[in-house]
Amino acid sequence: MAPSSPLRGALAATAGAGLAVLGWSTLVEPRAFVLRRVTVPVLPAGAPDVRVLQVTDLHLAPGQRYRAEWLSRLDRLEPDLVLSTGDNLAHQDAVPAALSAYGPLLQRPGGFVLGSNDYFPPVPKNPFGYFTDSHRRGEDLTRGRLPTHDLVDGFETAGWHNLMHRRTRISVAGVDLEIVGVNDPHVDYDDYDSVSQPASASADLTIGVTHAPYSRVLDPMAADGARLLVAGHTHGGQVCVPFYGALVTNCDLDTDRAKGLSRWWPGAAGPHPGGTPSDAAYLHVSAGLGASPYAPFRLACRPEATLLTLTAA
Repeated sequence: MAPSSPLRGALAATAGAGLAVLGWSTLVEPRAFVLRRVTVPVLPAGAPDVRVLQVTDLHLAPGQRYRAEWLSRLDRLEPDLVLSTGDNLAHQDAVPAALSAYGPLLQRPGGFVLGSNDYFPPVPKNPFGYFTDSHRRGEDLTRGRLPTHDLVDGFETAGWHNLMHRRTRISVAGVDLEIVGVNDPHVDYDDYDSVSQPASASADLTIGVTHAPYSRVLDPMAADGARLLVAGHTHGGQVCVPFYGALVTNCDLDTDRAKGLSRWWPGAAGPHPGGTPSDAAYLHVSAGLGASPYAPFRLACRPEATLLTLTAA
């Protein structure tokens, strides 16, 4: 029996709405780049402001000029420091395009860590696996390798600091920064213990940098005295529910912190009596600029870069 006219109309409207959402999330919103501006009060009294540009999750493939050109134009912001928090690549031949996309930003002081998609090419995945931990198992065991060394060489040749399992000092805009980072926790490449030590008393600020914001890295960074933690990886949830937010983070971070600025302290991921400790760090997670070519969707979560203005507390 054929559906009644009202039912046919409802089915047609539902199908039309679904196609509209699909078209928006694959053709429109992934190109609707936005620059977030965030102020973080973490510097000593009297210190000048420091402008830090965070770029993450570019997931670039050759030919994606629209994304590369938007990124290169961010040099007009004249940031004092650029932090790249990983997952730059989405193709075997993407390194030249990625370095070209950073373009004039490579002439500015910068530092970087890598993400899993700087080592391994993307592969098709069951999207429902992100609601479990199944997508994290064996992630680095069966895939080919990307030309990671070429990407690292490009960054280092430009003068950027390799922050993976390193603790370094960078002076910008008259402010002395100590920056410590790790390799990607999402594929168990992290070893924060190898660089763990109390934050330098002579630095104006200690910053912790990681691609994936797992609590096993954020907790010791905050315990050591890092007062700003910077990460990417989550894509902000990527496909979010309007007026609700992210459903997943692709790590053990809670969905309320899937993107944006929040406070973090050791044990923040677990039960706590309420309130924020006075010495809690600030955590900034960027939703990033791209996505896997096998899941090129963005819904209620525009691709982004962030200009962090560090000010006196």
